[in-house]
Amino acid sequence: MSIDRNPTTGVLIDLLGPTIEFMTDPDDTGNDFCVMRGVVPPAGFVPLHSHSDTEGFMVVAGAVEVLRYPAGDSDEIPEWLHAEAGDYLHMGGAAAHAWRNTADAPAEVLIVATNKLGRFMREAGRPMREADLQPTAQDFARFADTAARYGYWIAGPAQNVAAGVMPVA
Repeated sequence: MSIDRNPTTGVLIDLLGPTIEFMTDPDDTGNDFCVMRGVVPPAGFVPLHSHSDTEGFMVVAGAVEVLRYPAGDSDEIPEWLHAEAGDYLHMGGAAAHAWRNTADAPAEVLIVATNKLGRFMREAGRPMREADLQPTAQDFARFADTAARYGYWIAGPAQNVAAGVMPVA
């Protein structure tokens, strides 16, 4: 049995700030999950969102803050969790969550999710050659349209500002 110690598909995308490298192909029928390497740049964020897919995150380098809302009709209060290299976070399906990097260095996270979520990220992202370009209104609209098609919810700018995910413009 051989072990692929450093798998990658060579597919790298920009998700309007954070980047995703696909370690496994979400279309590979031999895998039950998709493994990705995410990088959140300093001052970068992943907007508040929810989906039915379960995700696991291992912080590999740097630190992030994760806003986690409880799933369903829970009395729990949303909370910001601090995670740094070596920390593992599990997000159950339907739990709204967001990420932000308030540090001066990029944060690297290993993500294990469903193949469906991997396909969404691949489709919603932009080619890396566009990563240095400021996202346009069309980029955000395409991202939101893709999320809706997959049955995922993405909070709007006002909700993200109110939750402290993104700075006031």
